[in-house]
Amino acid sequence: MGKILRNRRGILVLALLFPLLVSACRKEEKAVEGVKDIAQNTVVKTVAGVAQNAAKAEQQAQATATTLDSERAQLDQVPLPTKSLYAGVREPSAWANPFLSVGSEMLTLRILLPDTNAAAGEGGMLRPEGARRQELQIRPSDLAKAVVAIPAGSWRYGRVIAVAESSATAPKDRPKVRRNVEAAIQQLNDLGIVVEEWPGR
Repeated sequence: MGKILRNRRGILVLALLFPLLVSACRKEEKAVEGVKDIAQNTVVKTVAGVAQNAAKAEQQAQATATTLDSERAQLDQVPLPTKSLYAGVREPSAWANPFLSVGSEMLTLRILLPDTNAAAGEGGMLRPEGARRQELQIRPSDLAKAVVAIPAGSWRYGRVIAVAESSATAPKDRPKVRRNVEAAIQQLNDLGIVVEEWPGR
């Protein structure tokens, strides 16, 4: 008889605990589903953010490519360089094409403007070469725009530019200047310009 009572109590306890167990299981399932939803939303947002960033990067790359193509097209009006015209030039002051001096922060672009009255003979007392020589201080980021703006008549040797480290470079700034020289050469090459690198003057 005692055994039957114990079994009934056990069944009664199980009957009372069953709804609690089912409820606990449902709460756990809801918690797991909530975590899954949060994880899924996070993944969706992350993928959307990556896609948006990729789209922006692609648009920026296309804009840069379009700008570079436009700049190259403008420079295509300048003929390719003729090495025989400048092979013997040894002094920066004798260089008739654009000359780029690279510093740690700024670039100095020296150009010789064309003589606008060439019919009367080049140069002369009223149109000396020194008066047509211009030096522009530019930021490295503005190099491409500045080079594209150089008049076609200033490229006497064709599409070639001399590049040198600035003579005013302090020894501690030499690594930075060297990096700037390499970056300038890369920009000029991207524009289709031949670079004649000179030793620091």
